[in-house]
Parts: sequence; structure tokens; C-alpha cells
Amino acid sequence: MPLSYVYGTSDVPLLGQTIGANLKRTVEKYPHQEALVCVHQNYRATYQEFYNQTTAVAKALLLLGAKAGDRIGIWSSNRYEWVLLQFATARIGTILVNINPAYRTHELTYVLNQSEIRFIFSSLSFKSSNYKEMVEYAKEVCPILEHEIFFDENWEEFVNNGQDISDEFLHSFEEHVQFDDPVNIQYTSGTTGFPKGVTLSHHNILNNGYFIGIRLKYTEKDRVCIPVPFYHCFGMVIGNMCCVAHGACMVIPNDSFDPDITLKAVSDEKCTSLYGVPTMFIAELAVKDFDTYDFSSLRTGVMAGSVCPPEIMKKVESLMNIKEMSICYGMTETSPVSTQTLIGTPLEKQVSTVGTVQDHLEIKIVDENGRTLQRGEHGELCTRGYSVMLKYWNDPENTKKVLDDARWMHTGDMAVMDKDGYITISGRIKDLIIRGGENISPKEIEDFLYTYTNILDVQIIGVPSERFGEEVMAWVKVRKGFVLTAEELEEYCKGRIAHYKVPKYWKFVDEFPMTISGKIRKVEMREISMKELGLGHVKSSQ
Repeated sequence: MPLSYVYGTSDVPLLGQTIGANLKRTVEKYPHQEALVCVHQNYRATYQEFYNQTTAVAKALLLLGAKAGDRIGIWSSNRYEWVLLQFATARIGTILVNINPAYRTHELTYVLNQSEIRFIFSSLSFKSSNYKEMVEYAKEVCPILEHEIFFDENWEEFVNNGQDISDEFLHSFEEHVQFDDPVNIQYTSGTTGFPKGVTLSHHNILNNGYFIGIRLKYTEKDRVCIPVPFYHCFGMVIGNMCCVAHGACMVIPNDSFDPDITLKAVSDEKCTSLYGVPTMFIAELAVKDFDTYDFSSLRTGVMAGSVCPPEIMKKVESLMNIKEMSICYGMTETSPVSTQTLIGTPLEKQVSTVGTVQDHLEIKIVDENGRTLQRGEHGELCTRGYSVMLKYWNDPENTKKVLDDARWMHTGDMAVMDKDGYITISGRIKDLIIRGGENISPKEIEDFLYTYTNILDVQIIGVPSERFGEEVMAWVKVRKGFVLTAEELEEYCKGRIAHYKVPKYWKFVDEFPMTISGKIRKVEMREISMKELGLGHVKSSQ
């Protein structure tokens, strides 16, 4: 059996371009093609119009005094101005810093100071957060912050002020931008300590978006519904960057995810592709008027962010007409996609793996000592290549923990590679449940429970046990109109999965604790469960 190492061969070369140069190329090829539609703001622009607007924003930034390398923060849910800033900042060599819309004052001030943000662009508010109040507070403790622009207050004035900047002055900035320059900082939502600023280059995210689109067979005829947040790589790279690199249209259904609004956008805008994490697709499948929406235009899409349950994947392909769904796997530190299923991949591989290594990248699976394992053996997945981040911003200590001397990114994800090079993710290393010496993959139990008819969604966690070290617990969302009991589910498990995998504890809920990007917060689930069950702290299994 060969070693668990693969590299992505390709006849298509990497793009040796900046994001600005690539955008200009797309505009020259498809000037009249629709580039961006923002449904909730009633906004539409062709590629030529979009380019002209990014020019206006870039000039306005230069009028404020923005210089190459300056960090420019953006704190907002999805809107068309977000996309304009993404490309305008790239054109002049500044670095866009994505600020999580869920952040509160403590986290906001940390990010502003850690990346030394000079300018911040922000919504006035989002859900229960008053952004303007928090920005005003942050100004008192963030001495480097010079200007704040609020989209619904002084954005138009900001853009108009840049009219006096000449084209020549703008070009003098554009011509000095290099494709290896940093262009984006994204803060990872770590479960402990302060978030880390993943620093990505033009080369990182432009090429990742480009090669994702190649696997999706995107052309200028595609219209991509993007309900995932822009502050995360899924929205701004797999979404925006991928579309622009291929001349496709970006369709923003709403400022934040709403399953009904998303399906209406797909239907009304004749979208050919739909994105989401598994929890989003689960919510869309459960929409009351699901059958009234037209999915005939859909062809492909991306499901990523967490491991996809096979039952959900099958329903999306059959009920939503997405015959060419692609599963992507990756992390912010790898721009983000490292593996992806190819269109035409056999169904079994589609629902049980995250595909094969992306073009121009390398993957290996190693043991706890860093030795490359044989295929079929479980270990930690590592990625190397153009997509690996430059560094964590101003954080060499944490950078060194994940990025080794040979430039391998250690993901912290458990995986196994089969003889054909397909990768299966078995969970985070820290998510592994160890009960009485038995290693239990939460994903394995989740996939099994998805086969029970009246379960809408399920998440498995480990909770402390004096006898076994850890016990298995299930949080279950039940389909509307049905009632389930722990006894009923235990009976279903008996004889179907090993006894030590059967959850000892069951909790029936309407929602899971989630990050704004739709990822389940299992750490918070454990904390809630331990408190409710009166359990002590679990001993480390590492």
C-alpha cells in the first residue's frame, strides 16, 4: 500500500496575477455580463459597471490617505458595498481585514489593535448589535483608527469625495501591487484564547477561487447564489473570487442566511449554483413552501464548512436538482479549499469523502510524530502549496505551531486517504470521543442517526464520565409535527451500532449553538450539557 501522500497535477497553470489585474481581464472579456446582484438592496451591476464602481471606491480610499499595506477593516453582513471594497482594496495594495459580524466590543477592539486598522467600514447595526456605539467606544482605546465610514450614513459621501483623484494617481498604486503581497486578514474563531489573524495573499485566494471554479465547470453563463457570509472564506473566495475569475454572476440573496429568501433568490434569479454549509441545506429542505420554488436552473453548488451527512447530500441532489454538487474541504489558513469532489464522482465517493486534492496542492496524512502514514490509516491531514497562508498576523509563535519548516500546514483534522487518493474527514483531533479506551468518531454516529426518518439534524459530543472518561451525548432536532423519545432512539441504535457508540444522554432542541458562518459550536454544547447534567471537567484525551 502506498503512502498517504498526493499532489494535484494540472494542465492549467497557476495565475501569476494580482486580483486587480484578474478583475480587469474579466471586465475586458465580459463587460456587459451581469456581475453582481444584491436582492435585498435592489442592486444590479454589469462587470463594466462593477469595475467602474470599484474604481470610485479605490479613489476615495486614496483621498483618505490609504497607502499600500494599510489595514482596512470591514464589519458588516453581506451587502454589495462589501464586494466593492473587497476588490477596491486589492487594486491599490491595501489589506482588507474581515471582522466577524458576531463580535462584541471586546473582540472588536482586539482585532482593531492587533492588525492596526486605520479605516473601518461598518453597518450601523446587525441583529442585536449596535455597531456604531461599539465603534465609537473602540475609538477611545484604538489609537491607530483614523476614519470610520458607515454604509447607511456616509458611504455615498465617501465615494463621491474621491472624484478629484486622477486615473494616473490610481494607476501609480495599482502598478506597484505584487501577487505575493498580503491582501486579506481573516480572524479564526478559535475555541480558546484570542482569535488569530490568518494573512492571505493575492496569489492565495485568487488561485483558490479560480481552481474551485474549474472543478465546478463555471463559465460566464453561471449565476451563483451566495447565502454564506463574506467575512469568511466561503463567501469571499469560494463565492466572490471564484465568480469573478470566471466571469460568473454573484447573487446575494440577503444580508444573512434565511432559507426562504435563499430559495426565492435561486428561483427568481435563475441561479445555476447554490452554496451552503450542511445546516443551511437542511433548513432549506425543511422550508414549508419548498415545492413552490423552481429549481430547474440549478446545476451545481458547493457544500462545505463541516462534514456533510450522506442522507442530506442525497436529498439535495434529488429534490433540489443539484446533480453536480461538489463537496469542498479546507480551512481559512489554506485559502480555504484543499480537496474537492469532481463533477462525475461516483455517488458513494460524493457522500462519503471530501474528494481529491485540489490542483497544484499537496496533501499528506501523518501520525502524532509527523511520520507519513500508509493509505487507509487515520492521522492528521496536512496541506502544502500555493494556498497556504503567509502567516498569522504579528503572531510568529502561533504561526510556528501550525506551519512547519517545510511549509506544511497542520490542519488539526483527522483524515484517511484511500487507494484512489480520496480523502475522508473523521473529525477534529480534539473532537474525538474516547470512552473506556475506545476511540469514537462523532461523525460516524451522526451519519447513522441521520438515517432515522424523523430526525432533522443531530450533533454528537463527548461529556465527562467518572467510569469511562467520556460518554456519548446526542443533541437532536426533530422534524416539525413529530415527537421522539430517548427510549425510541436507543431502541433504534441497538444492534445497529456498537453499544459503546450508543448515546448515553439525549437532548432535544430547536436549534444548535452556532457561529454566524453556520458552524456548530460543540464547545458551547459541551459546556451547556455539563452544567445541565451536573458533570465535572473531562480529562484531556490528548
